[in-house]
Amino acid sequence: MTTIEILNLKCGGCANTVKKGVIAIDGVNEVNVDVETSKVTIDSKDKSVIDLVKDKLSSMGYPEVGDDNTIIHKAKSFVSCATGKMTSEE
Repeated sequence: MTTIEILNLKCGGCANTVKKGVIAIDGVNEVNVDVETSKVTIDSKDKSVIDLVKDKLSSMGYPEVGDDNTIIHKAKSFVSCATGKMTSEE
């Protein structure tokens, strides 16, 4: 298992979006998202898979703690959050 601490994770809507985006990556079979600690745990220790996950998280607006958190990341996370809220209510 590998845990990645991310920025901009605010709610269950964000968590839904993160789960859907990360589980779609080849090599990831399980994703857990803890909103309270802003941590994403995946069932892989493969560096190439972890790098893909980090890139995907950043592209969705949830960069790893320590990476740049630009206004673009914040805007993307806002959209991802709203999308996650809408899809979780269906």
